[in-house]
Amino acid sequence: MEANSREASAIEGFGSLAQATRLAAVRHLLAVHPQSLPAGEIARLCEVPHNTMSTHLAILSRAGLISVEKDGRSMNYRADVDGFRGLLEFLSRDCCNGRPELCGDAFDLPSEATGKFMTPAFNVLFLCTQNSARSIIAEALLEKIGRGRFRAYSAGSEPAREPVPEVIDRLKALGHDVSRLHPKSWDEFRGPLAPRMDFVIALCDAPNGQFCPDLGAQFVTGAWPLPDPAQFTGSPAERTTLLNELYAMIRRRIEIFTSLPFDSLDRMAIKARLDEIGDTTRVSP
Repeated sequence: MEANSREASAIEGFGSLAQATRLAAVRHLLAVHPQSLPAGEIARLCEVPHNTMSTHLAILSRAGLISVEKDGRSMNYRADVDGFRGLLEFLSRDCCNGRPELCGDAFDLPSEATGKFMTPAFNVLFLCTQNSARSIIAEALLEKIGRGRFRAYSAGSEPAREPVPEVIDRLKALGHDVSRLHPKSWDEFRGPLAPRMDFVIALCDAPNGQFCPDLGAQFVTGAWPLPDPAQFTGSPAERTTLLNELYAMIRRRIEIFTSLPFDSLDRMAIKARLDEIGDTTRVSP
């Protein structure tokens, strides 16, 4: 009976993964493990309606491949690594005739109990006034430079109707994916279904009178004041030069940010380092 039970569990587990949206959801959750993601964020990543995603998540939860916890009004989901180990051990034990060495290290997945987790991904929100240029550039750069260790978002306190065309054209020319870049309100990241941010970095040009909203104390925040491309003047060639300089400034800051030793710095130390990165007397293009 025990063998039959193991087989039934394995069939349910593998069956739950035999669907494109559920497989994508599991991959996203494994990528951020041991962190969790809200249902709304998983739906966004998988590009499906929230109610559809809820059905898929319930199937994965019944199969023992994800766990769920309530955080206020939000339901957060986390990959159950031990559940995956059970599936992989079933394959190596029963499908390899007791010879798991045939599979090499393909099933070398860390247990929940060992504490040897995958490197967590951090959610980073770049905030400026119109979310049409600086924060758009920062989002595109972090997505490329972060390489899965960071997930980038951007928003504005007074979002524009569309990004600055020159910015989008320049990002395209530099090989960035611009398909999802568009102005959004900061309010979108304050609701119960919004992804939980680890860092919020304000790019508003405070020295010249631009101010971002009060971010509160729940995030690790940083201030990287940068000139607003919407205010650039001159000939097209001059504006392109200024835009290239801005891109280089943002890239340099993001490269320093992504290189910080997060596992050895406490919250206050990281906050101090973020502000140092934004200090124009310390960081140059």
